[in-house]
Amino acid sequence: MPFEISLARFVEDLAKINARQAVSAVADILIVAYVIYKILVIIRGTRAVSLLKGIAILFVATMLSNLLGLSTVYWLLQKTITMLFVALPIVFMPEMRRALEQIGRGSLFAGPFGFLGKEDAAKLISDVARAAAMMAREKVGALIVIERETGVADLMETGTKIDAVVSSELLVNIFTPNTPLHDGAAIIKGNRIVAAGCYLPLTENPAVSKRLGTRHRAALGLTEQSDAAVVVVSEETGVISLAFNGKLTRYLDEGALRDKLEDLLEPGRARQAIPSWLRGRAT
Repeated sequence: MPFEISLARFVEDLAKINARQAVSAVADILIVAYVIYKILVIIRGTRAVSLLKGIAILFVATMLSNLLGLSTVYWLLQKTITMLFVALPIVFMPEMRRALEQIGRGSLFAGPFGFLGKEDAAKLISDVARAAAMMAREKVGALIVIERETGVADLMETGTKIDAVVSSELLVNIFTPNTPLHDGAAIIKGNRIVAAGCYLPLTENPAVSKRLGTRHRAALGLTEQSDAAVVVVSEETGVISLAFNGKLTRYLDEGALRDKLEDLLEPGRARQAIPSWLRGRAT
């Protein structure tokens, strides 16, 4: 009888251990799958994709040379792969920096955008969308940066400080041709235009279309390094675009731009995914 009780308890404990191990295994697989997915999302559209394909081909060639008994080729490929592992951190430096910046901008570390109340955010969005539409009709080029959690104070220093309340009229006036500040970016922090005529970093992504001009490349460059939203109006075509997270959505009208800015800037919605990206044509 005591033996039967001990055996039953042993089986019960074993079942608990197996269940615990199964849960751990599932969690382990899900975490690894999510990490791989995020890495693929980060490197998508960058030169890292081509490099990874090359590395995969090298691994396949190494295994084949070993199976076929090509000892010299196998030795050379092994040494090449060893050197590649040393060189990878240098080769992938831009992608690694981008990944770390995205982790730093994640919800674990970043606070909400809600330093603006709902009414102030709505007014800001309306003014920016209206100004973009007005300039698009006249084919006036514009580059409007809206700061979110990641500060862009260093970029403000490259332009002229303004510190004025945002209005569509002021934005149009800033970008009117032949005015002193029309050729750079205007930076908005909260509900104020803090600087204009600012220089932005250009994108390092070689996959960006050659048809895009300097304004669009600057918008993509900044959004690759920060979580800012950047509105672009093309001087040549009058097309309105919105850059965010290193991606550019083009051919927006005033209403579509307002919807996308609401997704990004309104309190309570800033940390959500951006389903409205699917409503535009991304480049």
